[in-house]
Amino acid sequence: MQIRELDLKELYIVYDVIKQLRVELCYKEFEDLVYDMRHMEYKMIGIMDGEVLVTYAGVGVQTNLYHKRHLYVFDLVTDEKYRSQKYGAMMLEYLIDYAKVGMCENIVLSSGFEKEGAHRFYESNGFTKKSFVFLKTLF
Repeated sequence: MQIRELDLKELYIVYDVIKQLRVELCYKEFEDLVYDMRHMEYKMIGIMDGEVLVTYAGVGVQTNLYHKRHLYVFDLVTDEKYRSQKYGAMMLEYLIDYAKVGMCENIVLSSGFEKEGAHRFYESNGFTKKSFVFLKTLF
């Protein structure tokens, strides 16, 4: 197993895993969004087993008044074939080190209210619920 930053040439293997979390996302929209997010230093990090992507995290170091300098985890998903094998926890440990190197005070993420299993996972790995996310759809 190897944890490393993925590059834009690997978008197809990332999409095969991310579509398990973002089921409404077609490949073209995914590709466009990744290119749009480059300005915010969006990084794609993967746990690789040879050429196979096992766990994916899309992250970015950000700064705001509420969380100060922090690592925001936009997406974290393990391929369904590898779930319950501790790869998610392995990725979180990597992200903790990544955040420390980036001089971040926190790691921040958002999770849908219906994702109770994900909530238990994050809480068992030291995360606490701190706020609600509100969304107003415009289109």
